[in-house]
Amino acid sequence: MSLVVLGVDPHKQSHTATALAAGSHQQLGSLRVPASTTGYAQLLGWARQFPQRRWAIQNARGLGCHLTQWLLAGGEIVQDVPTTATARVRELSRGRGRKTPSMSSLKERGRSSPSTRVPVREDVVALSFPS
Repeated sequence: MSLVVLGVDPHKQSHTATALAAGSHQQLGSLRVPASTTGYAQLLGWARQFPQRRWAIQNARGLGCHLTQWLLAGGEIVQDVPTTATARVRELSRGRGRKTPSMSSLKERGRSSPSTRVPVREDVVALSFPS
């Protein structure tokens, strides 16, 4: 299987991830988990079905910080997608209802662009990573 991008829309109580085939932008699946280490473990367990993967987390230095650091501690590849990169999706979706997490994950987060940043692994001493 080719590269899969896992776009994550983090919120205070939960995180929603959408798996996207990097070349075709085909949606391969979606999962919503609690914003906790238990939820992170569920998310990683689900993601393991995609051996060639990278994570694109919206606001990885804000609401997505804990998940980002947890994934980096486990050796995962993570890119930060600034909220400004998904602003156009939100703007277009306001007229026809609310933005869905998979919509923003699919196209905007699946792209590697000059606006994406690679997060730096910070202090991960307090984070737990299941074996």
